[in-house]
Amino acid sequence: MNPTNPSHQPAEQELIVNAIKGNLEAFNQLVLMHQDLAYNHAHAILRDPVSADDATQDSFIKAFQNISNFHGGSFRAWLLRVVTNSAYDILRQSQRHPTQPLFPSNDDGEEMESPVWLADPATSVETQVEQSQLSKDIYRILDELPVVYRSVLTLIDIHEMDYKEAAQALSAPLGTVKSRLARARLQMKRKMQAQPGYSRNIHVSGKQPLVSFNALC
Repeated sequence: MNPTNPSHQPAEQELIVNAIKGNLEAFNQLVLMHQDLAYNHAHAILRDPVSADDATQDSFIKAFQNISNFHGGSFRAWLLRVVTNSAYDILRQSQRHPTQPLFPSNDDGEEMESPVWLADPATSVETQVEQSQLSKDIYRILDELPVVYRSVLTLIDIHEMDYKEAAQALSAPLGTVKSRLARARLQMKRKMQAQPGYSRNIHVSGKQPLVSFNALC
């Protein structure tokens, strides 16, 4: 019998139950299942591999210490909420962007929920350009976005989380997540169209994600 066969591995729910009871081995199995996603999310916020690694390690420690507070639902969304908090703590402490607010605001200093141009939260773009070059440009442009846009775009368009999971992971209202995603996609669209030779290959579909990220990862 091959012990690495997924069919013989404990189900996530069983691991969670055992981890809540204090079983460190069960929690370590959960870590293995989610460590890449946790690190990628931290890196999307911090844009620094060392800081992202620190945030991820800190998050797993906090998650183990507080796993009794998990009361069902999406475990990965609960875990990513811990990662989000750890990453923002590091971001604030390091004062990496002291003049850039974490949450974009309007003229009254309030976080923008639904911009006036937002007719359809699903508005997005689809590309027809060569994938290898597009991949490089996408991630370069993604790295230029404000952290709140970069994180929501990464969760939903790259890791394919639904809005509800992303909202839980980011500790944000569902409507806020939708409006951030729409604005993130619009910024990506504009930046991509500004690339030499790209504008003629990009068209608005209104139905598809920003780009086919899965084909590029």
